[in-house]
Amino acid sequence: MPWLRRRWLRIALFLAVAGPGIVTASVDNDANGIATYATAGAHYGYALLWTLPLAVVALIVVQEMAARMGAVTGMGLADLLREQLGVRLTAGIMAILLLANWANTIGNFAGVAGSLEIFRVPRLLGIPVVAILVAVLVLRGGYRLVERIFLGASALYILYALSAVLAKPDWGDVVRAAVVPSWRAESGFLVLVIALIGTTIAPWMQFYHQAAVVDKGLTSGDVHYERLDTILGALVTVLVAGSIIVATGATLFPHGIRVEQAEDAARALAPLAGQYASLLFAVGLLNAAVFSVAIIPLSTAYAVCEAFGWEAGLNRTVAQAPIFYGLFLAVLGASALVILWPGLPLIPVMVASQTLNGILLPVVLIIMLRLVNDRRLMGEHTNSAAANTIAWATTAALVGLSLALLLLTIF
Repeated sequence: MPWLRRRWLRIALFLAVAGPGIVTASVDNDANGIATYATAGAHYGYALLWTLPLAVVALIVVQEMAARMGAVTGMGLADLLREQLGVRLTAGIMAILLLANWANTIGNFAGVAGSLEIFRVPRLLGIPVVAILVAVLVLRGGYRLVERIFLGASALYILYALSAVLAKPDWGDVVRAAVVPSWRAESGFLVLVIALIGTTIAPWMQFYHQAAVVDKGLTSGDVHYERLDTILGALVTVLVAGSIIVATGATLFPHGIRVEQAEDAARALAPLAGQYASLLFAVGLLNAAVFSVAIIPLSTAYAVCEAFGWEAGLNRTVAQAPIFYGLFLAVLGASALVILWPGLPLIPVMVASQTLNGILLPVVLIIMLRLVNDRRLMGEHTNSAAANTIAWATTAALVGLSLALLLLTIF
């Protein structure tokens, strides 16, 4: 049957293209994000679920533009930034990105340490082992192998959906909270609204997504399928976020159990939702944290090398791209060492990462909108009038939320 063959062909083409969007969006649910979702559920129940449909729109709009630019131009975002801004301004942006990504990676190594300690693995053993395994994977595996492993890691996020089911929520209340906005006149509620929407997009994501599209060799003919990849990744990401809020909202919130870290939520679930829910949550946290400590340093290496015209890409050997792999190992190793430093306070590092992201995000988003509407670069693949309206509105909202989060973080 011809129609069946055509359908299977389309599925095969999508599977060949899929990867960059799903991986990038999945890593958005890193250890820091999981801590935010767990805090939202434990402190306010389901009351913040309505923010997630807004977050998914923001994620799709911004990441789709990055993917489209990569496929059409064959260039990474840092490459295009250098063309638009010149080397000096691009170097300044790369310096901020480097520091922000280093701080983000430290936060995710903290998540690795916390989740391993749930399984009684001391951080002095666990952190070096994880860092070495991630380094070996990236150094020894080509793009295809690394992407397959990352897609497998993305699939493990289903564990959070299972933990939400085991928590036995009232699904009518869950659906109602997701579609009917609610508000509480509390500073903590405002902070979490801003955090849940405003931190959906981090600057490293646009650099990694576009670089991954280029590294995979996607072209303008793949734009349609890569758009589906981006949408699917965003939907899975919001499903995971919602599952975490539901799991903690159904169990911790009714008992007044407040948490500040994701590993606290994993431990607290055991007596309320059962050992299996707690175990699934802990394994999900470990997977997310390890996944992130691989991707964010990779994003940094891609961006910096593109910005200065150095060889980059997972399909190149260490000899062909020494600076690319050197930067990756430097960010990975420096982040791991911070977590192993006894008594080092992590809160200032987290504050620094939020601050740097808040400074950088508006610059990146506004320049992306200029680039994606440049017909010399994009040809027929520029934004339509409707897409521009949505994109500029989303960008304005994200910039406002990001700056609000920056001010709340500082003061």
